[in-house]
Amino acid sequence: MSAFSDKTMTRESVHDAVRAYLRELDTDEHVAAFIAEGRAVAEIVAPLGLPDEIVAAVRVYPLFRGGILDADSLKNKALEGVSRLIIGLGQLDEFDLPAHWRPGEALAVRQSEALRKMLLAIVSDVRLVLVRIADQLYRLRRAKDAPDKEREALAVETREIYAPLANRLGVWQLKWELEDLAFRYLEPDTYADIASALKEKRGERVGFIEKFQSVLLRELAAEGIEADISGRPKHIYSIYRKMLRKDRGIEALYDIRAVRILVDTVGDCYAALGIVHNLWSYIPGEFDDYIANPKDNDYQSLHTAVAGPEGKTVEVQIRTHEMHRHAELGVAAHWRYKEGGGTPAAFDQKIRFLRQLLEPTDDGADLLEQIRDDLFEDRVYAVSPKGDVVELCADATPLDFAYNVHTQVGHRCRGAKVNGRIVPLTYRVKNGDQIEIITGSQPQPSRDWLSPKLGYLASGKARAKVRSWFRHQDREQHLRQGREVLDRELARLNVRDVPTDAIARQLKYKDADALCVALGAGDLTSASIATALQHLRGTGLSERIRPRRARRKQDAADSIAVSGVGDLLCNFARCCKPVPPEAIVGYITQGRGVSIHRQDCGNFLGLNRRHPERILEVSWGRSSDAAYPVDISLHAFDRGGLMRDITAVLADAHANITDLKSHTDQKSLQVVMQLSLEVSDLPTLSTVIAKLEQLPNVVSVRRQA
Repeated sequence: MSAFSDKTMTRESVHDAVRAYLRELDTDEHVAAFIAEGRAVAEIVAPLGLPDEIVAAVRVYPLFRGGILDADSLKNKALEGVSRLIIGLGQLDEFDLPAHWRPGEALAVRQSEALRKMLLAIVSDVRLVLVRIADQLYRLRRAKDAPDKEREALAVETREIYAPLANRLGVWQLKWELEDLAFRYLEPDTYADIASALKEKRGERVGFIEKFQSVLLRELAAEGIEADISGRPKHIYSIYRKMLRKDRGIEALYDIRAVRILVDTVGDCYAALGIVHNLWSYIPGEFDDYIANPKDNDYQSLHTAVAGPEGKTVEVQIRTHEMHRHAELGVAAHWRYKEGGGTPAAFDQKIRFLRQLLEPTDDGADLLEQIRDDLFEDRVYAVSPKGDVVELCADATPLDFAYNVHTQVGHRCRGAKVNGRIVPLTYRVKNGDQIEIITGSQPQPSRDWLSPKLGYLASGKARAKVRSWFRHQDREQHLRQGREVLDRELARLNVRDVPTDAIARQLKYKDADALCVALGAGDLTSASIATALQHLRGTGLSERIRPRRARRKQDAADSIAVSGVGDLLCNFARCCKPVPPEAIVGYITQGRGVSIHRQDCGNFLGLNRRHPERILEVSWGRSSDAAYPVDISLHAFDRGGLMRDITAVLADAHANITDLKSHTDQKSLQVVMQLSLEVSDLPTLSTVIAKLEQLPNVVSVRRQA
């Protein structure tokens, strides 16, 4: 059994198992350095309250990253329980800034935001992001003596990605050191000036705050007020930002030292305020009552600044525990307050959900499973060849990616590579996929891209760009291309008896030319033709004479719905095999009951001239599960897996195969397949034909007469 698989295992036994495993390794100088790194990062994450399994993975991960351990080594019984976590840390380590970025450059706001979102989305266990933040802090601490370029690159990466992410996740104890070290490496002179202006070391400021808190806590207790007091000196980068924001010198900042008081009631808030002002003189103009007058985002608190011991200024914030929870996890979350807002509400909710991971619970496993399934279900994040992160909608395709990069890239898209391999344009993008678009020299969108059923585009915005392109083409070209679309669709469905003007009127166009222009411009898809035929033939049928009596299913004829034949045996004519809603007619045969023909069937027209007395007026009946036979012909160049792909398409469309014949045409060197199918209606047949035509190596698909 794995040393980490037993959920009841104590913290000591987990760390004992790790230490025992590490002691078994040959600890030369190289290995010892990786072990020391794992120990140092584990010490950084220890205060975060992460599960023992994650801390154990942190201890071992540097060995995996350094190549001392490989994937096979992780199958070792001592490591198999944390192998998933170690591999997850490896995923995060592959995360990097764009390839075209240069040290010292700031990223665009949208790009840095997308990078942070992707970092949260690509990992299977989001708590590993906290480990990656701790690892970044370890690297910053070690970079003090690194070459200038390496140190600057690490500092910019911290400033753009990891410090804001630590802020959003509420890891304040890591955030301030990340920001200060990055600031120190990127602007050493400014950092030194501010540090000098403070005229005291950070440790001295911490000691001052502790003394301030002890005095305040004693006075509050004497007045019977229960309070939690926390305080920390403002770190140097935060002081620098406030100096820029308020355009003041350091001497004009009153919150370099800050204390927060949490009490139970609003009355206690004002009582605590009175005690603070009795102890120390308050600074005029620095008092704000956000309890009586909340901010626009409903933030509530009392803010004041006083001249504390030794004449040093201290900012004091006073609020109830409920106000504090709202400020930390509600719409006034600290990260939004500090960063100035602008983040969509949906992502706002996700971040609040992620921050709850810092609060230990008994149902942590269920929470993680929910996060993994639901957290970023509405977005995916792909990477361009230059390393830029592109945020896409769920179920996005490489074509969506192309249009997101640039409209002209989408228009000229001819194919795509995902992670170095050619994929179809209907491929569903996954988090972290690197996508390269193959383009042609001229724009040439396809009208098939506009059909949601075919799955080329998931984004309505991208489809709008395609429609706009077609709309701006020459009307004569629209007319010609639209006529081709209409003729091709009617030929595929083998429909000859419906005037094109009638189809146009059904679709609310004045004539066939207007219909063709709409098809050519992309305002209509070819699927609309089958739907129009369905309505036309449905309204053109005569009234039913009487419904067919329900009968026990015995053969193919029993699985269909036809009205007007009474209890007579009926079957579909093999010559035309009609499908709803095509106009049909019945012919009484000798000994084989009623044969159902299409009204435009050549054989029926001959029978009608010779025996008009045998003609019955019939119509399609109603049946929720009716299936109708139809024959199609498919031409393709043979390849491995062709039959599998064809049957998969038919299965997805719920089209049943009743017969299949195949032979090779020696002249064209193509495989010719004759398929007999059962479909529910004409639009279903149209969809089946369209999807079969998309398959690789398929040349043509047509309905047989």
